Amino acid sequence: MIESYPLYWPEGRPRTSRISRERSRFDTSFARARDEVVRQVELMTGRYEWMRHKAELILSTNVPLRRDGLPMASARPPDDPGVAVYFNYKGNPVCFACDRWLTVVDNMQAIAKTIDALRGISRWGTGDMMEAAFKGFTALPAPTERGWRDVLGLQPGTAPTRADIESAFRRRRSECHPDRGGSADEFHAVQAAYQQAIKEVTL
Repeated sequence: MIESYPLYWPEGRPRTSRISRERSRFDTSFARARDEVVRQVELMTGRYEWMRHKAELILSTNVPLRRDGLPMASARPPDDPGVAVYFNYKGNPVCFACDRWLTVVDNMQAIAKTIDALRGISRWGTGDMMEAAFKGFTALPAPTERGWRDVLGLQPGTAPTRADIESAFRRRRSECHPDRGGSADEFHAVQAAYQQAIKEVTL
């Protein structure tokens, strides 16, 4: 399950090393950059009331969230400035991710500008150009290398009920949450294991 917080970096996308990150020349504030990402997604998808369809847009960072699910401008800047934006475009899940710049603000602004540029292709180019441009932004599901029973702390070879799975998921999610001393990688592994478990027990 993709979460807004902590950062859910897309599987298979390389990360920029800390020493390779650059200072940008963007002139914007956190709130303006955040809102511009939302605006560009709305313009791209034609969905202008995204809060009614919140699951369709996920702005994922290591910045704690406001009540509406967007990152909080007043929060302390995190060590990892990566940003990933997930949404559906023409029925397909896509992801724009950036960690080239030193701050979350600049990485959000870079994503907003990238989406705006793609909107330009849509307006001025041809349909095949747009489809080709979007292929690189396809969001792939994160694979779980360990079996989901192992990740969720369930006995191998057992046939747990959905209630067993949900109980184990809540416990492991709490244990692995970065705010409680866990790691983001393990937290995301638990999310992916839960999705796989539910899929299997409902087949």
